[in-house]
Formats: sequence, structure tokens, C-alpha cells
Amino acid sequence: MTVLVCGVDEAGRGPLAGPVFAAAVILEDPPVIQGLTDSKKLTAKRRDALDVEIKARAVCWAVASASVEEIDRLNILQASLLAMKRAVEGLGRQPEAILVDGLYTPRVSMPARAIVQGDASIPAISAASILAKVARDQLLQDLHAAYPEYGFDRHKGYGTALHMDALRRLGPTPEHRRSFAPVRSALIIK
Repeated sequence: MTVLVCGVDEAGRGPLAGPVFAAAVILEDPPVIQGLTDSKKLTAKRRDALDVEIKARAVCWAVASASVEEIDRLNILQASLLAMKRAVEGLGRQPEAILVDGLYTPRVSMPARAIVQGDASIPAISAASILAKVARDQLLQDLHAAYPEYGFDRHKGYGTALHMDALRRLGPTPEHRRSFAPVRSALIIK
């Protein structure tokens, strides 16, 4: 009998704006999807194609997030773990174990193990990395439509020169993480 193992990863811990996303994915054993790796190593076009394939072929999957308000209240690590917990709890089937990219695991009822750089070596974690990144990038496209002068479509909320310039000129949007130092500084300036 096959043990249901779930891969978990997050996207969006470093940006200055937007929620943090996490995904949980259970793949067939052995995995039948080719080309899974760390989402950051893939082009946007390849991530989008794999996102569709993962959703169609995974045993089950779920994507969840933690809001900007939760990030500011809890801190980014705890908000990331909350998003991961929500993703695991959102699965259509309960895994018997979870493997998480990084150093920390969320509080869940099944055994969990953290694996540094697991998104590059464990297919289920790679799949979760891709789903979380695509979901977050889609939301940042929506933020760009709402706040085009910030350039969210280009920097995805990260603290690039373009983003920092917009923060200095325009101040933060409601989607900015006020607990992050560059955003706090922009609040003081305005």
C-alpha cells in the first residue's frame, strides 16, 4: 500500500506587498509529471504549463494564503506556516506525512519533516512550489491592475528600485506589509 505523502512549499515571503501563498500537493508514486523543479528555476511560461498539468494529474492539491494583515500581526514566518497549514487542511485527502521545503514545518496532525532545498529535489514539493508561485503571481497581476503605478506586474512585490521609488513617491497601498522596514519608512516619509 502506498503512503500518501504531501509536498508543501510557500511563495512570497520576501516581497513588501501582497499575501504569502502556500500549496500542498500529493502526487502519484512514482510521479508521472516531467520537469518538476524549484519554481524559481522555471520560466513563467513553463510554470504556467506545469500548474495546469499538476492540477489535472495530482492525486490532490490545495493552495492557501495568509493575508497582509496576518503577516503584519504574526510575522512573515508564522504567516507562512499558517498558509501551509491551511493548504494541508484544504486537501481532498488527508496525507499520512508531509514534506516541507525549508527549515520549519507547520503545526499539523500528521508527521512533518522540513527539507532544505526540497523544492529542487522532491517532486511533490516542487509541484507545491509551482502552484504557490503561480497563484501568487496571478494575484500580483490583479494588484497591478488596481495599482499600475507601482509596477507589481514586473517586480511581484519585491523591493526593486522601481518598487522602492514608487513607495517613496506614492506611499504604501493597503496591500503593503507595514511590518516590513521599507514600508514602515515610506509611511514615515508620507
